[in-house]
Amino acid sequence: MSELVTGHPVPNFSAPATSETTFTLSEFKGRNIIIYFYPKDSTPGCTTEGQNFRDLYDQFQALDTDIFGVSRDGLKSHENFRAKQAFPFDLISDKDEAVCKLFDVIKLKKLYGKEHLGIERSTFLIDKAGVLRQAWRKVKVPGHADEVLESVKAL
Repeated sequence: MSELVTGHPVPNFSAPATSETTFTLSEFKGRNIIIYFYPKDSTPGCTTEGQNFRDLYDQFQALDTDIFGVSRDGLKSHENFRAKQAFPFDLISDKDEAVCKLFDVIKLKKLYGKEHLGIERSTFLIDKAGVLRQAWRKVKVPGHADEVLESVKAL
C-alpha cells in the first residue's frame, strides 16, 4: 500500500461506522472530511479530543466539513462512547486495522515500560476533491480541534 502524501488523492476505503452505517470515502466528494484517529474509547485524552471536535461541530459543518473518529474499538463500544459524549458525528470501527494501516497510524508505543503496537493520535484533512490537504501526527489534544478548524477555513 502506498504512503499517503499531502496534495495527492486518498485511496477510497470503506469501514463499518456507528448509526448502522458504512463509511465510504468516495461518498463524501464535495465535502471536506476530518478523520481523526485515537487510541481507545472512553479514555481521558480521547474523550477530551472528541468533545473538542463536538463543541466545534457546527463551525465545521458551516464549512462543508464532516468529522469521523477512528479507533480499533468495536461498534458497540463506539455507540456507547458516542451516546455518552453526545458526539454529533459517527465513529469508524477499524478492528482489522485496515484504515489505520492506510493512514500509517499504528506505531510502537510504550506504556508502563512495555512496548506495544497502538494508534498514534493523528488527524487528516481531506478536501472536497478527495485530496489529502494536511496531516497531524503525534497530536497533543489541547487546542488541536481549533487548529484543524483554522486549516479548514484556509482551504
